[in-house]
Amino acid sequence: MSTMTFEKALEKLSAVVAQLESGNLPLEKSLKLYEEGVSLTAFCEEALQNATLRVRELRPAQNQKEENADDAESLAAQN
Repeated sequence: MSTMTFEKALEKLSAVVAQLESGNLPLEKSLKLYEEGVSLTAFCEEALQNATLRVRELRPAQNQKEENADDAESLAAQN
């Protein structure tokens, strides 16, 4: 999947989900599709995490504000 884009992976994942939801597949085909879906999900999650990190790197001042707000919320929740 190294050359796959996030958009293509998401498209394939949607197709896999649709096939699985149809309920008209033999067990082995369903298991194979499920495995593919798990792999595609992991790929998409990693791509989103990487994108989030890139955005955070581009907006360091905003990150600091968000981290301070998160810290304040955590402290308030603990009290």
